[in-house]
Amino acid sequence: MTAAADERTKADVLDVARQQVAERGIGLDEAQVLEVLRLPDDRIPELLALAHEVRMRWCGPEVEVEGIVSVKTGGCPEDCHFCSQSGQFTSPVRSAWLDIPGLVTAARETAATGASEFCIVAAVRGPDKRLMSQVREGIKAIRADGNDIQIACSLGMLTQAQVDELVEMGVHRYNHNLETARSHFPDVVTTHSWEERWDTLRMVHAAGMEVCCGGIIGMGETVEQRAEFAVQLAELDPHEVPMNFLIPQPGTPYEDYDVVDGRDALRTVAAFRLALPRTILRFAGGRELTLGDLGAEQGMLGGINAIIVGNYLTNLGRPAQQDLDMLTELNMPIKALGETL
Repeated sequence: MTAAADERTKADVLDVARQQVAERGIGLDEAQVLEVLRLPDDRIPELLALAHEVRMRWCGPEVEVEGIVSVKTGGCPEDCHFCSQSGQFTSPVRSAWLDIPGLVTAARETAATGASEFCIVAAVRGPDKRLMSQVREGIKAIRADGNDIQIACSLGMLTQAQVDELVEMGVHRYNHNLETARSHFPDVVTTHSWEERWDTLRMVHAAGMEVCCGGIIGMGETVEQRAEFAVQLAELDPHEVPMNFLIPQPGTPYEDYDVVDGRDALRTVAAFRLALPRTILRFAGGRELTLGDLGAEQGMLGGINAIIVGNYLTNLGRPAQQDLDMLTELNMPIKALGETL
């Protein structure tokens, strides 16, 4: 028997996924995700179609739109090798704080796009009293402005007391990315551990906040580690997984890394959807560079059901209206603000 014939005698991973994921809503395991990630290029259209079917079956047609703003930029003491905000690297980003009026304006502009989610982000290891106070005052000011947009935060690693304080402020979702597979993390960050991030996420989950946790594809991880990462996220059971693709930032250790190939990016998006059938899967940083306009549409039809509009923390994104127009052309309704409250 030839190798090709032998392959055909095996249960095809997409046939298995149709029964297991599309029909029963059970995510693929690590070995199955790895099979998907190894599918040849000529099967990508079939894979994307199946991932879209899973998304529609278990998440529905709506797309959640989010805007993000950095309340504290740069000067971070950690050495995350992908990040231009680390104070340990020579990247051109410098430390800066956004004042409360600026935060209110950013929230207002985000709501005007139709977004249901506004995320306040800070480049820190974890929040100190000053930052927690600024977030509290910022949320009060956003509400006083008559803005009912859902507010999420991404402030680094937390203590239990800080988790409780954010809950009391009305923060409904907390973002803290694991960034990559546990086995690869020590090659990406040395100033804190994967386990420290995991502990924060467990506390957030236990406190009743929605957990937003994803990572970055293209940081030198193997395809096996991408599969590992997908199932580790599934174990965490996050409400949302943002999918970023590495933007090689000047002055960081990854400045000379290659941009992820568009086909590999689409394969990865679809594989993560098959591992996480019921989770919000959000296009985040790097999609414009990796996929371009056409690839973004393919991703939206390949398992993605949420998107960040406008600019990112230190990189420009596509104009928000361009993404909103894309969703209209794809007949994908935007999740209404009132339905998230």
